[in-house]
Amino acid sequence: MTIVSTSPKSEIHASSVQIQELGLVEYQIALENQRTIHASVVSGTQPNTLLLLEHPSIYTAGKRTHVSEKPTDGTPVIDVDRGGKITWHGPGQLVGYPIVRLANPHELVGFVREIESGLINVCQEFGIFAARIAGRSGVWVVDSRGARKIAAIGIRVASGVSMHGLAINVNPDLNNFSKIIPCGISDAEVTSLSAEIGKDVAISDVIPVVKKFLSQSLAKVSA
Repeated sequence: MTIVSTSPKSEIHASSVQIQELGLVEYQIALENQRTIHASVVSGTQPNTLLLLEHPSIYTAGKRTHVSEKPTDGTPVIDVDRGGKITWHGPGQLVGYPIVRLANPHELVGFVREIESGLINVCQEFGIFAARIAGRSGVWVVDSRGARKIAAIGIRVASGVSMHGLAINVNPDLNNFSKIIPCGISDAEVTSLSAEIGKDVAISDVIPVVKKFLSQSLAKVSA
C-alpha cells in the first residue's frame, strides 16, 4: 500500500529555504520526489527546499555498506546513492532532506558539520547534551553509559545541489536497529529523544524545533 500525507504543508523561511512537511511517505516515492525537486533546484526553477517526513519501516544502504552489515534474515534493503552505510528509517524517526544549492559544493564536510550543529541545538532544546564524535558523522549522546547515536546524516551532492540528508530518532522502536550494524558502527548503541529524557516525545513537538535550527544551519551554507 502506498502511504502518503494527504495534507502536506509548505512554507518559506527567512533563509529562503522552502520547508515542506509531508507526513508519512513511502521511501521510494520520497526518493523520486527528491530527484524531481533536485532537478528543479539545479535548473533554478525551484527554491532551496527542505523536506520533513517519516517513512514506513525500511532499511537503506549507502554506497559504503558492506554485505556483512546487512540483515541476514532476508529483510529487504534498498541500496541508495548517498554517502554512509546502512540505516533504518521508520515511524517515530523524523527524516529531513535538504535539497539546496551549496555556496561551496566542494566543501561537503563543512555542510555536514552545519547540519550536525543544527541537530545538536535541537537536542539541547529538549534538555539533551549532544555532541560530535571525532571520525564519526552524526550526532551523539556520550556519558558514563557510553556513546549512543541519536541522529544520522548521509548526503549526496550533484551539480552543486544536495540531496538525501538526516534522520533524528524521536520515539521509534529502537529494536529495528538490532538487525543491522547501524551506520557501520558496531561498538555504539542507538538512542532517541524519548529514551534520553524518559518520556514520550511526539514528532509534532520536534518539527518546529528542527525547522528553526535547520533553517539557520542551511542559511549558512546555501547559495
